[in-house]
Amino acid sequence: MTRPLALVVDDEADIRELAEMTLQRMDVEAITAEDIESAKRALQEHAVGVCLTDMKLPDGDGIELVDYIQREFPDIPVAVITAYGSIDTAIQALKAGAFDFVSKPVDLNVLRRLVEHAMRLSEDPKMDRRSRDVLLGESAAMQQIRSTIVKLARSQAPVYIYGESGTGKELIAKLIHEKGPRRDQPFVPVNCGAIPGELMESEFFGHKKGSFTGANTDKQGLFQAADGGTLFLDEVAELPQHMQVKLLRAIQEKAVRPVGSQKEAPIDVRILSATHKDLAQLVEAGDFRRDLYYRINVIQLRAPALRERPEDLPLLVEHILDKILSGTEERPRLADDAISALKRYDFPGNVRELENVLERALTLSEGTVIGAADLQLPENSTAAGDSGGQPAPTAEVADPSEDFELENYLGEIERDVITRALEKTRYNKTAAAQLLGISFRALRYRLKKLGLE
Repeated sequence: MTRPLALVVDDEADIRELAEMTLQRMDVEAITAEDIESAKRALQEHAVGVCLTDMKLPDGDGIELVDYIQREFPDIPVAVITAYGSIDTAIQALKAGAFDFVSKPVDLNVLRRLVEHAMRLSEDPKMDRRSRDVLLGESAAMQQIRSTIVKLARSQAPVYIYGESGTGKELIAKLIHEKGPRRDQPFVPVNCGAIPGELMESEFFGHKKGSFTGANTDKQGLFQAADGGTLFLDEVAELPQHMQVKLLRAIQEKAVRPVGSQKEAPIDVRILSATHKDLAQLVEAGDFRRDLYYRINVIQLRAPALRERPEDLPLLVEHILDKILSGTEERPRLADDAISALKRYDFPGNVRELENVLERALTLSEGTVIGAADLQLPENSTAAGDSGGQPAPTAEVADPSEDFELENYLGEIERDVITRALEKTRYNKTAAAQLLGISFRALRYRLKKLGLE
């Protein structure tokens, strides 16, 4: 079996020699080059599996070589070697398409893990990258997302996924992990808004026994749990300022210090993050650190809202019904008016709301056909989003005149709204009261008052 081949590009002979020795211990053959021109010749002449390049070279910089490899040899992962503390340079290289980076002085353990990840990509070019059966939809937006995931899976760059609630940001993050070289290692999702502030440092970085009251044993943190794999920071905008500082250091130093420990422990974790909030706006308002924003936002990926891809609704509906009715012989179907109603609705809660709508419709419907009325969709989606999902009247506002009677006018509006709520729920008064956002007793009073009983 042919040994994998690595190309090391650096103008310092001792760095080339150190990298070459490290690679040989990993059973990886190495060739070296001292500048960009000789590196290009080596790439043309040899079947290189991975490239390691210094940022500062006699005839250019490492990013120029990254660009060249991206164009001419897109299947070759390339990592850059940066000066200590030059994180901005590393970010620039990652945005240009570098697979990863390592800082000088080179930590051999970090270099070894980096090369292992890179060689795995080179040795497994036919790795299953299909996500059509997981991230559903044939719209242009979803095809673009799936194509982007394939590219991002090959990188170790931090990715910031943004989009509205319910658009599947965690699903996208998990696919990036599963399609990449870390797929056999842990994927650890954490909701940053669900951890009490006083426990955050211990949860993220772990703690030593006796470091505080109640710390009866050593505890592994989320970073350690994700070591070798991916840490997904969901709702990252909810992190308090003191944790933003500590997270920034952990990302930059690739090391964490457990609470109560005197030394840092190295970690090998890819960071993916997401939020439904406008993170850039929070930065401008001073609620989120600008330097942390730039570290986690190396590559942006937007999860499209459901209303932007109505052509995907039939496929999503079938998938959700299959999931809800798993093992059930009788399978209801959606009537044409129900499909049309779904396509008209703007789904402020996106796919998650669609799941809730269909589950409710299955519960309330009778027979094997789900009609538009069974869906109980709010009639005005904007108003519904502002009023807890309740339907809002859309009657014209009257122009008072000499014969105008306010009580009769309001009574007619109330009668119309209540009648529509009863029709939607097939005259189930309990369900109608819930739809209107009032108590059952209040609905009975209004029915009697309006003569609708």
